[in-house]
Amino acid sequence: MESLSSKMNQGQKSNEKEENMSETKSPNIYTEIMSTIPGRKGCWPADLYQYEGFWYGRYTIEGILSTQDHFKPQPNSVILSSAPKSGTTWLKALSFSIMTRSHFDESTNPLLTKISHDLVPFMEYQFLSNSQTLDLNVPLSATHISYTSLPKSIINSGCKIVYICRDPKDVFVSLWHHSQKSVTKAREDLHLENAFMYFCEGLSSSGPYWDHVLGYWRASLESPERILFLKYEDLMNDAVYWVKKMAQFMGYPFSFEEEDKGAVQKIINLCSFENMSSLEVNKSGIAEIQLKEMVIRNNIFFRKGKIRDWKNHLTVEMAMQLDQITKQKLNGSGLTLHAA
Repeated sequence: MESLSSKMNQGQKSNEKEENMSETKSPNIYTEIMSTIPGRKGCWPADLYQYEGFWYGRYTIEGILSTQDHFKPQPNSVILSSAPKSGTTWLKALSFSIMTRSHFDESTNPLLTKISHDLVPFMEYQFLSNSQTLDLNVPLSATHISYTSLPKSIINSGCKIVYICRDPKDVFVSLWHHSQKSVTKAREDLHLENAFMYFCEGLSSSGPYWDHVLGYWRASLESPERILFLKYEDLMNDAVYWVKKMAQFMGYPFSFEEEDKGAVQKIINLCSFENMSSLEVNKSGIAEIQLKEMVIRNNIFFRKGKIRDWKNHLTVEMAMQLDQITKQKLNGSGLTLHAA
């Protein structure tokens, strides 16, 4: 297994190259591009703009443009991808723990004092946030960018991608709750029924959700050695199997000795919703990355983490409507997105 110091050196060298490159690109160029991008105002707490077929906040699109210009992954990099509220926080924690297990135990892991979003940064924010850099201990990065909009440097490199998706009904409910917690004073709370209408139309962060999922699904069928496609529900129902699968795929397989000593279960326990949500850093902490004037509190990323919580929020008619859209969108793909 590659040493931690070696990985840090690689990350630092990558940072230096990227910082030098970013200095050559004026942010005014992105402002000019943004002026030509169609948008929808007032449909979520943040206005949404359409870029390459997907909807994002204005700040996110500026980050995507910068990432497409500057992001240079290492050959051993692993990119964690998802649409928002599909299990991103959990995936980051598991992946970080897998990669660093030989350097930390359950009492010294940085996840005990930092949220996983600070340990595994979103690439689309790293060039735009003064507080976040790619100075990583492990070659991990994350993104909500659609597959078709990923930097060509990722597509053409030997790095791997781990993608996680979730039942759209649970994604919607989680997204709505997240928006309620992050709503600005200048914007009234978004009613569930209105948010549902927007989501069904494909209007959501990184949406349409189904198109986001299908992009990575089809790519994983074409290149299974490069893209691991996960379902949140599968990970919940058989965490041991999928954590071992992730470790093998990322190049950090568990040895027989580690398995005998319970290393897999220790990682699962450390990264469990119950444990993560109970940590002081995740109950009252503030994320290191702050987007412009927005203060991001860690507890916004921890609500329930349950499967089928949508039953507590959606009517039967709403659930049927979402299921019908999902069936139509995924028709012929071989993919299903309903919780077991």
